Order: sequence, then C-alpha cells, then structure tokens
Amino acid sequence: MRIRLLHEALPPQLREAVDDFGHHLAGVENRSEHTVRAYLGDVVSLLDHAVREGRTTLAELDITVLRGWLAARWGSGAARTSQARRAAAARAFTGWAHRSGRAPADPGTQLASPRAHRDLPSVLRADQAEALMSPPPRNPAKPGPEEVRDRAVLELLYATGIRVSELCGLDRADVDHGRQVVRVFGKGAKERAVPYGHPARDALDEWLRAGRPELAGRQSRDALFLGVKGGRLQPTVVRRIVADAARSAGLPHTSPHDLRHSAATHLLDGGADLRAVQELLGHSSLSSTQIYTHVSTERLRAAFKQAHPRA
Repeated sequence: MRIRLLHEALPPQLREAVDDFGHHLAGVENRSEHTVRAYLGDVVSLLDHAVREGRTTLAELDITVLRGWLAARWGSGAARTSQARRAAAARAFTGWAHRSGRAPADPGTQLASPRAHRDLPSVLRADQAEALMSPPPRNPAKPGPEEVRDRAVLELLYATGIRVSELCGLDRADVDHGRQVVRVFGKGAKERAVPYGHPARDALDEWLRAGRPELAGRQSRDALFLGVKGGRLQPTVVRRIVADAARSAGLPHTSPHDLRHSAATHLLDGGADLRAVQELLGHSSLSSTQIYTHVSTERLRAAFKQAHPRA
C-alpha cells in the first residue's frame, strides 16, 4: 500500500518510467513476479528519495542520489541482503533507463553492491540423506498412492538438487526414462537437463505405474506429480512431505532446499567439478555455487578436529 501511494505521488515522467521498467522486467527479461515486485518497490523508493532531494527527472539521477538512498536505508536498519538487492535493482533500472534513451548516463555503473553475509546452508550427512530416503512404510503390505508419490518426490529432489518449484512444474513429458534425465525449467524459464540415478528411476517408475493412476484427474493430464484431489502437486505439500520424512527418520527439520544443498555438497565431496554442479543446479553465477565448497571445507575441518590426535 505504501509503495503504491509513493508511486502515485511521483512526477508523471518518473511514474511512467517505473511502469515501463516493470513491463521490461516481466516481458523482456522474463523475471519472476516476485523479483519484479521487489525491484519496482525498490525503484519507487529510490525515485521518491530523489524527488525529496529536488531531482525530478531521470537526467538528474546521479551516483550521489543512489548512494544517499542506500545510506538512508542502511541507517533504518536494513539487512545486508536487502541492501544488496536494492543496489541490484538500482543498477538494473539506471542501466535500462540509459539503454532506452531515457537518461543520458548510467550512474549505476559506479554503485558498489554491499556484500551480503551468507550463512553456510544446512546440509545432511550422507547417512542422514539415506535415512530420509527410506522412511518406515505406513502399510508394508500395500503402500498407498500418496506414499508411493512421496518416495518418488524425495528421491528426485535429492538425486537432482532441483528447486521445489521446478519439481512441481515437471510434466510427464519432461522425464526421459531411457537416458534418466529430467528437463527442468528454472529461473527466467531457462531450460536445463538434469540426470538422476537408479533409486530415483525405480521410485519414479513405481509412482507412474502404481501411484499416479489412482490420483489422476482431468485437470492433471500433464503434471508429473499430483495432489490427493488430482491437481498438480503444490510446493506447500512438498515441504510437508520432506519435513514429515525427516521427522520419521529422527532428523532435524529438513526442507526441500536443504535437500538441494545436500545434493550439491555431496556431489562436490565426491569429486564433481564445480562448473558441472553449477550447471546441474541452474545457477547463473559460479559464485552462487561456490558456497558449497565452503561447506565441504567446514565439514572437513570438523572431521579433522574430531578425529586427528593433533587437531
């Protein structure tokens, strides 16, 4: 509500620029709805700050204004991650304004991004991941369709390291059973092929043979994974599946993203190339993947302290 009021109070030229920038992000760069909303909120805040500083046109938007805006947000207690996103939004906006001829220069090129502090991700040990993949059966004689589905969901998440949204978006046609590869559409609708192993293959085969037909409805003709009412499986249900499996296995609370972290770390622990892991995870930047090298180093250091007599 506050951002909408600030947007409406902007001078017409700036308000029109914000709207056009939003269309560019969504239509040309194919950014997610969440990213578009966050960036536009940041840009409206930036332009409101500029107007308060007496700058009412894009030509008057300079590095002093950008830095002053970020400093004001930092003074209000903003987190490093929020500041990094704000800087990225400002750079994207000023770059777009310059390229589209709306501004004579791009002051965003001079704007440094605050380094976001990144906690090491939560990662399961290999034996914990194994326990998570083998929850005790609810009905050993005849597992129900939901139980068959849940096992396939767990196996595929850990085998591929895909995001929960990517898993829920999979269609049956995205699974290449012969090559044991899934076609995944990640952020920005970027397509990649991700392999999976024999345990995931077996779990998927059982789901498609003995589980999915019992839940299939008219509205789910294409979806790979289904909910109990026959529609496409939702991320909230997947999170519950993972959390319940972790609780049954006596493990700490675990999320689908923790399985993604675990898959990446175990790949690197096993000797996989960092670039290959980047491609498998669908990271646009290698720096996003490098966090897992730190995880592996920390695990090695912990093992050293525990086991070495001279630690």
